[in-house]
Amino acid sequence: MVAILATGTLAAALLALDALFPPPLQRLQDLSVTVTDRAGEPLRVFTNKAGAWRLPATADQVAPAFVDLLLAYEDRRFANHPGVDPLAVLRAAGQNLTAGRVVSGASTLTMQVARLLEPRPRTLRSKLIEMARAAQLEWRYDKRAILGMYLTLAPYGGNVEGIRAASLTLFGKPPTELPPAEAALLVALPQAPSLLRPDRAAERARAARDKVLDRAVLAGALSPRAAAEAKQDPVPAAKLPLPASAPHLADALRGAHPGQAVVASTLDGVLQRAVEAMTRREAETLHERAGLAVLVVDNRTRSVLTWVGSPDFLDERRQGPIDMVRAVRSPGSALKPFIYGLGFDEGLIHPLTQVADVSTRFGAYAPRNFDRGFSGDLTIAEALQRSLNVPAVLVLDRVGPMRFTEALRRAGATLVMPPGTAEPGLPVALGGASISLLDMAALYAGLARDGMVAPLRADPTAPEGASNRLLSPAAAQQVRAILEGAPPPTGVVQDQGQQALGPIALKTGTSYGFRDAWAFGVTERFTVGVWVGRPDGTPSPDRYGRNTAAPLLYRVYDLLPRDRGRPAGPLPAGTAPPALLRRLNAGEPALAAGPRQPDPPRLVFPSNDMVLEALGPDGQADALTLTATGGRRPLSWLVDGRRVAVTPIRRDIDWTPGGAGTVRITVLDADGRSDSATVEIR
Repeated sequence: MVAILATGTLAAALLALDALFPPPLQRLQDLSVTVTDRAGEPLRVFTNKAGAWRLPATADQVAPAFVDLLLAYEDRRFANHPGVDPLAVLRAAGQNLTAGRVVSGASTLTMQVARLLEPRPRTLRSKLIEMARAAQLEWRYDKRAILGMYLTLAPYGGNVEGIRAASLTLFGKPPTELPPAEAALLVALPQAPSLLRPDRAAERARAARDKVLDRAVLAGALSPRAAAEAKQDPVPAAKLPLPASAPHLADALRGAHPGQAVVASTLDGVLQRAVEAMTRREAETLHERAGLAVLVVDNRTRSVLTWVGSPDFLDERRQGPIDMVRAVRSPGSALKPFIYGLGFDEGLIHPLTQVADVSTRFGAYAPRNFDRGFSGDLTIAEALQRSLNVPAVLVLDRVGPMRFTEALRRAGATLVMPPGTAEPGLPVALGGASISLLDMAALYAGLARDGMVAPLRADPTAPEGASNRLLSPAAAQQVRAILEGAPPPTGVVQDQGQQALGPIALKTGTSYGFRDAWAFGVTERFTVGVWVGRPDGTPSPDRYGRNTAAPLLYRVYDLLPRDRGRPAGPLPAGTAPPALLRRLNAGEPALAAGPRQPDPPRLVFPSNDMVLEALGPDGQADALTLTATGGRRPLSWLVDGRRVAVTPIRRDIDWTPGGAGTVRITVLDADGRSDSATVEIR
């Protein structure tokens, strides 16, 4: 009875100690974050909070031969002992007493895990604590979990910890692919990582590796012939860098998933690295402060396959840390295809509508072409292929700048107007607003998706964004077919194999002062977007879309899978436009086909130049009722270009001024037509 009581008391005490002093797992939780590609392979690895490369590992993530060698060398009775191996303790004690010094240890793998979780000075007291912790770990966790802890924390020299980081830095491969020679070296290194590093002490590393191989033969884990062959392999002479691709996107994904050790992406790792290498070579041909960005999209899934925000993330001269995929820049004439597409949908123009490219003034605005000349009469299709400015502005004048920018906004693209600009104007057609490469690529991908535009996806776990129609299927097909007829840039010749894959619908753009050079390409399966310029906005004379960005775009297409999908059908050039659309002239009203639209919206209150007494003696403003007639709902209400309300049914809103001053109030209908009034609030 006394013995039972004593045993129960001891068990209760041990349970209490276990609860009061749980295993310290903080180091096991401080892991490197790995961003992976679509196949689960590492794209970029970040150091942990302690500055170490520490990747989580399990027994399933290493070659079985490695586990066999590890247990044969470190802990042959690992599967059976309770954390401490009594036979090993007796053997080590006998050897040490015989030699009169410490020549052998008795640490099991579980005891080593305890030491790695809670490093202590090598003393007898520390050894006793390790034994107690080892028993505690065995009580709490199974053998595979303990083995995983060792594989995660084992030191490999410098700031490299764990089998996965060691395998990548020494051999450039995951530990599932380790042959016996490499596995044996990684078994030996944790014994004395600073002394056995093969990049610093090759002979010592080789000797330690061979010792592991010999021990494995004695344990029956490896045949003598396999060990002899493994000893012939050299040890690595240098460490390899851990994967560091897609740094801009990887940073963003890591921030979007705090506390997650492995973060997935949609990128194609092989393609990403190939495009990165290409952009680094291309950067050498540019100004030392110039950068470039590349985006590749799989149109079928809207997945981003390649995201290059700069040629070198660490190059401060080129402002490499700035992600030029997300930066907003002037697109030059790269928005023209969507202006023409809306013109097709509105029945304002046809690809074969005749238009005059001549000197034309739109109020105070007189656009000129890139070459400063004019081309005279030509078709809308030719005007788009040649990216002429006057015809594009003329079509935008008919479509309406506000309607155009609202259409882009509803499709998910954000246009940023220049400071002090309350409403978009005709210069939008030629780059008079800014947009990101990411949004531009989404718009162009919509040409391959029957005019449906949706946010591009780089995070496979993020919710899919809604698709919005920008163009009808017919208009998207017409625009894409026209762009497929655009000539490739000078000096670019596709081989017959590439030509057989189908034409690339190409559009380039150059912003004012040669600050930004753009190129976009669309096939049925892939969309490629390229930006080249200086991130600080300094002009790059003689660097423009066709001679700088477009050649790089074609080289990116050469890297893509040969399955581009079915090419789009050719433009039916023999089909004549309707009689009403045979010619588009400046200064004439638009002749639109189809049913009559409702009257455009008109502000009833307030009217232009009104002075509104809305402020009380205390300076607080009373609400004003803004009223409109006409227009197709929903109506959008803007104050100084900022949307304050949308009314799907009503034609009025209550609006409270923010204070005294002059404001511009605008009502915008669903077709992009608008009416405005400038009023003074007192």
